[in-house]
Amino acid sequence: MKHPHHSGFRLALAVVMVSLLSLTLVMAGCSSSNKASTGTDTTSAKKITLKVGASPVPHAEILAQVKSDLAKQGIDLQVVEYTDYVIPNTALNDGDIDANFFQHVPYLDDFNKQHKTDLVSVGAVHFEPLGIYAGKTKTIADLPDGAQIAVPNDTTNEARALLLLQDNGIIKLKDGAGIDATPKDISDNPKNVKIVEAEAAAIPRMLTDVDLAVINGNFALSAGIDAATEITSEKADSLAAKTYANVIVVKKGHENDPAIKALVKAVRSDKIRTFIENKYKGAVVPVF
Repeated sequence: MKHPHHSGFRLALAVVMVSLLSLTLVMAGCSSSNKASTGTDTTSAKKITLKVGASPVPHAEILAQVKSDLAKQGIDLQVVEYTDYVIPNTALNDGDIDANFFQHVPYLDDFNKQHKTDLVSVGAVHFEPLGIYAGKTKTIADLPDGAQIAVPNDTTNEARALLLLQDNGIIKLKDGAGIDATPKDISDNPKNVKIVEAEAAAIPRMLTDVDLAVINGNFALSAGIDAATEITSEKADSLAAKTYANVIVVKKGHENDPAIKALVKAVRSDKIRTFIENKYKGAVVPVF
């Protein structure tokens, strides 16, 4: 005959065992959470990816110089190269990239106005003087009557090109035309030059077909144009240098993102100043 207290004893023992098991699981959970909080979990060390759209030269080349510096800060800089002046902004606005580096503020302002976007500058890096390059005609003095001069067709760069032609006595613009100038604002044209409007990136390929061409510094570099064919350019201490400095741009609201601030600091460093001065020798000028 079984002792009447044996079944009660077994029940009590089972309760104790379940309690001990529960305590063990709780302690294991605490140990696991403590491990994560100390940063030993590999997910906490994952890099931040920062995608930046840029023109190949000099923008992408400049960004390449800071890739290792940003990597040390846990930022994986991925440079996406573009060869036009529209897609880098639409890609930024659509969220395909986190920032871009290819434009100056007047172009940015015009783009925002035309496309109803809200993109903002977070820092100026360099200035690319627009240059007048010799094509079929080697000097401004030798410019024939009816000469063809190629200029960029985007709003602000075209105005800038016309102002450069005016500074060199080729044309005269109406008073107050400024950065909104178009060929319609030419008030005096003693050589009857014909202004040939074309996409900025395409102008280097047109050089042998026109008398002179006004070319953006980055496109002249990309095309490998001989610097000796540059007749004159905007000056480094000019109003143009201050107005048309190339900037890092983000979508509004991301100006203070840590990765963006780290990027701006990196590209405005003494290291990058030296790199720009040594590599581009005046074709690109630091502005910080």
